[in-house]
Amino acid sequence: MSIIFECEYQGRRYAGHGLPVPGSPLTLYPVADGQLQAALVAGHGPEDLLSAVAGENGRIEVEPGDAGLRFLPPLLPTASNNALINGFMGTHRSKFDRAPEPDEEFTAPNYYIKGFGSWLKMPDEPLTTPADPVWLLEEPEVVLVYANDQEGVPHYAGYTFGNDLNDIGLHLKNPWAWTPYAKLCETSITPWLFLGTPPEKVTGSVTIERDGAQAWQGGFSCGADSIFHRIPDMAEYLFSHPLLRRPGLVNYLFLGADKATYHDGFRIENGDRMVIDVSSHGVVLANEVRYGTTAPR
Repeated sequence: MSIIFECEYQGRRYAGHGLPVPGSPLTLYPVADGQLQAALVAGHGPEDLLSAVAGENGRIEVEPGDAGLRFLPPLLPTASNNALINGFMGTHRSKFDRAPEPDEEFTAPNYYIKGFGSWLKMPDEPLTTPADPVWLLEEPEVVLVYANDQEGVPHYAGYTFGNDLNDIGLHLKNPWAWTPYAKLCETSITPWLFLGTPPEKVTGSVTIERDGAQAWQGGFSCGADSIFHRIPDMAEYLFSHPLLRRPGLVNYLFLGADKATYHDGFRIENGDRMVIDVSSHGVVLANEVRYGTTAPR
């Protein structure tokens, strides 16, 4: 499986291949804002992204822990902020009392818009919530990445992983009206773009750390084999809406999560560290929870 990533280093944008290897430097290739997105929509699929990250001109090597290095969400257009965080709810099989029939008619799941792509946080960056959340819930999910060409045709780039932190307690107080408020917590994503079809099997564990010690741990699954709906049907339905086919738009589409801390009766608190270990893919996404401030009167 090929993997690429983008980052900023000393004021310039770079891209590279693969996951970091402890003790080994990262080889970075200079790219312009939007260069990889252009390579995707001009080519025939994710494989064109791989060939776009190459060349000797300007290539550098950087240690993964260098203080000047900051990873970026895959394909994020930083200049235009023409990017959207959105996703589906209630898609996981653990939330149904039956398995889907092989030829079952598609019924679109609930959908939400989380915010602009520039709102995404990277691993080890804190996630801010409202000042007085009712009951927070982490949600480890597969995130599909799409980029629209100038005619508004969506091009699938690959997938990564994210944490759709939200206030499930507020959502459950009024599921038909307050879900958009419940989603107003910051979201994190890994920078690693896996250049393949949406994964069939994704497994891992969530650990909540409090004061440096493990306070809760549980497993999760979030691949296509764990989702009630067929992913091609979900994507086709979503992109039937013209507003999501805006030219140049990069779309971060969250596919839904397994049951987690809330369903086990555990409350995430201010200062807790959420560690999502996607062990099936060798990726870890960790973020501290920070309650926000109240609005000035």
